[in-house]
Amino acid sequence: MREFDLASNMQEVKFKNFSWIDFRKVGKKDIEMLRDRFALHPLILEEFSTPTMRPKAAEYENCLYLTVHIPLFDVDSKTTYPGEIDVVITQNAIITSHEKDIFQLTELLKQLNKEKDHPQPFKDDSPGALLHYIIEMLFESCFPKLDHIAKKLDYIEDEIFCGHEKEMVLEISVVKRDILNFRRTMKPQRSVIESLSQKEYRFINNNLRPYFQDLIGTNIRIWNNLESTKETIESLEATNNSLLSNKLDMTMKVLTIFSAIMLPLSVYSSIMAMSVNIPLHTAENAFWIHLTIMIVIAIITIAIFRIKKWL
Repeated sequence: MREFDLASNMQEVKFKNFSWIDFRKVGKKDIEMLRDRFALHPLILEEFSTPTMRPKAAEYENCLYLTVHIPLFDVDSKTTYPGEIDVVITQNAIITSHEKDIFQLTELLKQLNKEKDHPQPFKDDSPGALLHYIIEMLFESCFPKLDHIAKKLDYIEDEIFCGHEKEMVLEISVVKRDILNFRRTMKPQRSVIESLSQKEYRFINNNLRPYFQDLIGTNIRIWNNLESTKETIESLEATNNSLLSNKLDMTMKVLTIFSAIMLPLSVYSSIMAMSVNIPLHTAENAFWIHLTIMIVIAIITIAIFRIKKWL
């Protein structure tokens, strides 16, 4: 018989041989409950109440403690950030805690509550099996996020070659930050998974070790995908910068040529403005004569540029 408690930030699902207790933002009363009910080590209780920047696996006398991180996406800031999950495995319970709302865990809890009479989706009725299922589910949830990044890269590529280089500078920076945070989150997790697959922990059945070994392959697939996206965005950034630089060079070239053409005209007009007796100054059509001379000078200057292949 399974029970599901939605009355507080704690949700509990009871299976045949163990219970799963999930906390959303552990409070002082929750810490006291964990201490009284499971006699957890003070170091573990401290970990529940403070953020941990690095993943870890530590075995205590009556439990196994894990910290893992998964990449979560903030829609407002359009960036990926690490979501921490603290896990404690005892002989007859698995306890999870997370500050941020994790959609996959929420959906799994709803699924387990809805399917009370159906067999659980994990391999055997043990906390270790549920731990493997949770980590596998969280890792698999990374692939749709990577697909979204890939689509964003395709969009950026199309926009770059459509002449929207300036608009893509910010987009490229946002995607680069997203990939960087994704990589920063995923890379350290491999050490924890390798620990679960190689070491003999008392609270995880040995028959689950090959399944944790398989998670290393999933982690490698995610990492290889991240490497590919990193190389792609760096190449797109280099291409975008090259096109922007080329456009800037062309602009500067046009301005320089325009200035070079105007320079002799400016000299000629300055000479004509002198307070001396200028030839043709008193002629009836003096303005049109000087204007024609200036046009001829401009044409000669352009012709010289063409001969020198500066145009």
